[in-house]
Amino acid sequence: MATIRVPDEVPSPAQDSETLNKAFRGWGTDEKAIIRVLGKRNESQRKRIRESYKEIYGKDLIDDLSSELSGDFKKAVILWTKDPAERDARLANKVLNDKKKTIEKLKILVEISCTSSPNHFIAVRKAYCSLYDSSLEEDIASSVPFPLAKVQS
Repeated sequence: MATIRVPDEVPSPAQDSETLNKAFRGWGTDEKAIIRVLGKRNESQRKRIRESYKEIYGKDLIDDLSSELSGDFKKAVILWTKDPAERDARLANKVLNDKKKTIEKLKILVEISCTSSPNHFIAVRKAYCSLYDSSLEEDIASSVPFPLAKVQS
């Protein structure tokens, strides 16, 4: 994954929220403004921006991004903006509930399970349980074909 350089002086979450809200106004969406803000903020800064946006505008930033953007850019921005543990929990659930589990799709589970730090993986498991009232490990065991299900053990 690429390294992001966070500017030395970062605007406040309120200023970033205002910039994003302005990017949604008018004819079309200012995608460059969205990239300038969200593309140069780390996880904790993006979280504060989401909270500030909700507080100032009474709307969820993810919902506004979803309604303003489209295609692969929309998917990438929304995944980047979400809490990483929640994002990975949702991605895992999407794979597990897919009727056609191809090797390519199952690689997402392997990546989440094998490349996450222990703390991040614990957060993913908690987020999964909170979102779906189910255990990630049990869902993998019951949904993934036998040879691959052994990976999670």
